[in-house]
Amino acid sequence: MKSIIKYPMLFLFGGSIYYLLEIIFRGYSFPAMVACGGLCFIICGAINEKNRCMPLVLQQLVAAAGITAIEFLFGLVLNVLLGLHMWDYSNMPGNILGQICPQFTVLWFFLSALGIFLDDYIRWAFFREEKPHYHLFRKKEERRKRK
Repeated sequence: MKSIIKYPMLFLFGGSIYYLLEIIFRGYSFPAMVACGGLCFIICGAINEKNRCMPLVLQQLVAAAGITAIEFLFGLVLNVLLGLHMWDYSNMPGNILGQICPQFTVLWFFLSALGIFLDDYIRWAFFREEKPHYHLFRKKEERRKRK
């Protein structure tokens, strides 16, 4: 029953934050970006659900790759196929079809930490899931074994 409420809530929360960030930094956004952001937020949160001991830096790398892939798919559909011209990174070095670029993947790496923390906090505070804990680079057990 909780998941009937949990996932739509997380989706809408993440989508709203994504939408607001675009408005703050670009001055505008599009309703479709709520869906893009919601999906990205769900992915950021799902990364450590299977493996709670995954180092935060690895979670961020996976999240940045996932967010970049989602933005690429949304860009292909909305910008290339439907011609909505919501964004164009053609002038950015290393871009792919003007839809994604390495500079934004790096940005997603750093912003994903916030998404991971927020998702875990919401799950803990509202849905009584496990209290969040993080390991920056490796599990504590791995550090003890090396000594």
